[in-house]
Amino acid sequence: MKLIETSTDSPLLKIEQDLWGEGIGLIAGVDEAGRGPLAGPVVAAAVIFPKGLFIDGVDDSKKLNECKREKLYHAIVEKAMSVEVGIVSHEVIDRVNIYQASILAMRKAVDKLALTPDLVIADGNCFRHEHLPFRNIIDGDAKSFTIAAASIIAKVTRDGLMKDYHARFPVYGFAQHKGYGTKRHVEAIRRHGLCEIHRKSFRVPA
Repeated sequence: MKLIETSTDSPLLKIEQDLWGEGIGLIAGVDEAGRGPLAGPVVAAAVIFPKGLFIDGVDDSKKLNECKREKLYHAIVEKAMSVEVGIVSHEVIDRVNIYQASILAMRKAVDKLALTPDLVIADGNCFRHEHLPFRNIIDGDAKSFTIAAASIIAKVTRDGLMKDYHARFPVYGFAQHKGYGTKRHVEAIRRHGLCEIHRKSFRVPA
């Protein structure tokens, strides 16, 4: 995996460069995966990189295929100063709703970091933290290198969990659709009913 130093050649580093220019040192990027599926947990990741580090190829996880995400996952874990994940189960999602569960997952990831960030930058507009300064960035996974890296960690982690669930509940095809409401998934629910990891508070598409 090619590594390059901070440069204007990398638009994904603009947010970080601006923050470094403000004197902010440790920046934690945060993102989640799994808000939309009908089954499984929501998973968030938090990542802190050394100042000036950039890993070529990192981008919004939705823009990358599975093979690229897997390779970048290992590069991120190797080069980051700290990487952590927060997982919130389908039971908690049903109890508190997916919006609150996503915030909880992101907070879990941030609070587990080995280093205390000077600032948390989070994808979207829902992150909150009582003890750390933070900024929410709409479409942050497409604008910030650090958030994009977190999106990859979250996506690969959640996909791995859903593959594990596939071994337990093979009739639903979780390894293929990761719990999203695909035609195959909806047909399986109609045929077999909901399983243990389905989100009971979510409406199954008609």
